[in-house]
Amino acid sequence: MSILIKDGRVVDPANKIDAVLDILIEDNKIARIARDIKTQADSIIDATGKIIAPGIVDMHVHLRQPGREDKETVSTATAAAVKGGVTTVLAMPNTNPAMDCVENIKLLKEVINKDAKINVFVCGAITKGRLGKELSLAAMLKKNGAYALSDDGCSVDDNELMLEAFKKARQAGILTICHCEDKKISGKGVINLGFNSTRLGLRGISNESEYKRVARDIELAEKAGATVHIAHVSCRQSVEIIAKAKRKGTKVTCETAPHYFSLTEDALLGYDTNMKMNPPLRSPEDLAVVKQGLRDGTIDVIASDHAPHTENEKDIEFERAEFGVIGLETELAVSITELIDSKLLDWTRLFEKLSFNPAKILGIDKGSLSQGRAADVVIISGEKEWQVRKNELASKSKNSAFLGRTLKGVVDYTICNGKIVYKK
Repeated sequence: MSILIKDGRVVDPANKIDAVLDILIEDNKIARIARDIKTQADSIIDATGKIIAPGIVDMHVHLRQPGREDKETVSTATAAAVKGGVTTVLAMPNTNPAMDCVENIKLLKEVINKDAKINVFVCGAITKGRLGKELSLAAMLKKNGAYALSDDGCSVDDNELMLEAFKKARQAGILTICHCEDKKISGKGVINLGFNSTRLGLRGISNESEYKRVARDIELAEKAGATVHIAHVSCRQSVEIIAKAKRKGTKVTCETAPHYFSLTEDALLGYDTNMKMNPPLRSPEDLAVVKQGLRDGTIDVIASDHAPHTENEKDIEFERAEFGVIGLETELAVSITELIDSKLLDWTRLFEKLSFNPAKILGIDKGSLSQGRAADVVIISGEKEWQVRKNELASKSKNSAFLGRTLKGVVDYTICNGKIVYKK
């Protein structure tokens, strides 16, 4: 099937393109990008006034399958992804069973091959069962289809074990993604430590529980000569530590999630458990530094940290509710609303963080509109507004931090591997 996209503003950071052009897709690949392409095509899309960009590469997504199909499945998560312009995801390993051995990865890949509407890559676990006691076999996991290693949801507490994990990852040539949290410091906290935690009578989680572990993991990665990626950065000190390490030449990259540059701890004043996530929403000062980190390039990637939970896990007392929010359907629109509208980033810089950088960090052939590449494309009405409504979300779980919010940026088409997988 051939598709001709006409007269859209093509934004492609990989090829330094920002111009009104046509794109021809043939045999599932980008065949040509030029002005005024005159050719017959099976499908012609008029993209006048719209943005055409590489499909989003979301490197932090919890699919919940296998083990918690009541929360989300490969099928429902990828249906949510296409609505948000996401064409590639990295599936986190905190499933049941965890992605800590070849058999479990093969099991998940079978489901992906059968049910996924987009590209789904698998992240293996650093330790067996994600228990922080015994290392998984990094080289075997990579050989059988893992694109990164993480114990996301947990941090490996043992310094020697984590150092060994970095060494094994370096030898295997695989990326380590670190969830940075010292549980001895965060303890049973549920929201950011500060005036609001006292006011609400809820136990607090300090910035220290995150940034001290960020500093440790960077130091251990340096010692091992390994590459490290820091997940869901939320506070000022973490951004500062990462910026300093980058200036030193350390092989470190990092991500943040839309909720950390659009919401502060004040969103919790109504005890809304959809605002409960880990790390927690932080202070206005932290949010400002996260935004500055996006602007100056310290923060490389925007990822959703899509974490679905059932209603009975969220609609309970605040302290008992699960941490986490969904984000596949809103990450692009929140980014447009908060970063493009405020002129903090332009479209090229935004798609660097949503598409180009995550693909480059993972070492996958995605995130660009280069000729000959698989055609993963999103077409967006950048100025158009929409309201986040619970009953319209495609995700199986509805725990969004943006319910009721009006956002800018509507996805009109998502094309994955040359096929239209979503049309507004």
